Amino acid sequence: QVQLVESGGGLVQAGGSLRLSCKASGLAVERNTMAWFRQAPGKERELVAALTRSGVSFFGDSVKGRSTISRDNANNAVYLAMHSLKPEDTAVYYCAAGRDLFITVHFYTDSKYDYWGQGTQVTVSS
Repeated sequence: QVQLVESGGGLVQAGGSLRLSCKASGLAVERNTMAWFRQAPGKERELVAALTRSGVSFFGDSVKGRSTISRDNANNAVYLAMHSLKPEDTAVYYCAAGRDLFITVHFYTDSKYDYWGQGTQVTVSS
């Protein structure tokens, strides 16, 4: 049974930074595309960052230059680091994993991912 468990969310001041963790079980992060999506109230879920099996990263336009995605194969975990946080970064952040993603548009499409975590709330105060 696959499980993705996020942690590290909370309340952060604007301009601050955060690091979210996603601990996987039932799959190997190095053999999947791992990603972070987020969903704000009233908005569609959007890609924050994705990391392919080969180590290529993709980022959403709103977080480019402010985010880093990384993985720790030994701990079977994926991390998202963000800095210069803005109130518009407030959302529920989800960890996702998928295998059959081959072209750029796939990495930005939430329906291409097979497994999801329960999400962790990030609130950025102004």
